[in-house]
Amino acid sequence: MTRTIIVFSFLLISCYKSDKELPIFGRKKIVEKTVNGLVIPDTVDHTVSDFKLTNQNGEIITNESFQNSIYIADFFFTTCPTICPVMKSNLLKIHDHFIKNENIKFLSHTINPEYDNIERLNEYSKNLGVSSRKWHFVTGDINYIHEIAKKSYMVTAMEDSREPGGFLHSGTFLLVDTERRIRGVYDGTDELEISKIKNDIRILLKSNVY
Repeated sequence: MTRTIIVFSFLLISCYKSDKELPIFGRKKIVEKTVNGLVIPDTVDHTVSDFKLTNQNGEIITNESFQNSIYIADFFFTTCPTICPVMKSNLLKIHDHFIKNENIKFLSHTINPEYDNIERLNEYSKNLGVSSRKWHFVTGDINYIHEIAKKSYMVTAMEDSREPGGFLHSGTFLLVDTERRIRGVYDGTDELEISKIKNDIRILLKSNVY
């Protein structure tokens, strides 16, 4: 009986912690800081680097565009014949669920910017029924975007003639907090992940980083 109570108590504590705190993804960096005249090593969390891209309205989008906001990032291209339609359908459900919360946003990077210009992204967003007030579809230099995918979000995005549509990319959704830290990584093709993302967003909304 005592053993059962201990196990049950442990499960309650574990659930409480998981409901109150999300992990921080990415390798920590070692930096130097000065304390009382002494230079000592310190560790900092991985964060999304500064970026500058253009959205479906021709507006310049940077990290500042998401100041005080939680956002979900992904990588796609408008002519993708495989996973992108499923990803956008799932992401749209999350978008619609939080439609009234102006501090939750979405950032979709095209990995085929040579085709996905401003006009095509604008048409794409209109077909989804979303606006740039909440959801930015961004384009820019192809190498720059692929580098952002790899270094900032730690996902795959590259040209590959062997892949359908000519590109290989991750189907991942990435949840980014107000301090540019990645707090959730999800399979964007799995509808079962939608509930988890919604719950993790709620956790961030209640946390001190929001």
